[in-house]
Amino acid sequence: MKSSGKLGKIFLGCEVANISPFGVWVLVSGHEYFLDHKKFPWFKGAAVEDVLNVESPRAGHLRWPALDVDLHLESISSPEQFPLVARTKAHNKKAVRRTKRPRTH
Repeated sequence: MKSSGKLGKIFLGCEVANISPFGVWVLVSGHEYFLDHKKFPWFKGAAVEDVLNVESPRAGHLRWPALDVDLHLESISSPEQFPLVARTKAHNKKAVRRTKRPRTH
């Protein structure tokens, strides 16, 4: 039997299954993951189309390009093992204090 094309990797894909006020459910290769807004704050208040736009560039890795969020499935399954959490834009806002420079003529 002759094959009509190259065989490639079987990819089951990923998709956002549900968005709620509490978090986001993502299906990856038949497994469901919950991203609680308390532990994954980047999705709270984000546009629905940006949250739905998830991709898996490699096994065990999820990316939301419009939100600039990259997560490994291990960090979703066991967030307590990954204590470093990036700050959201709201946390990064700081008052900018300008100092007056002496004028030189």
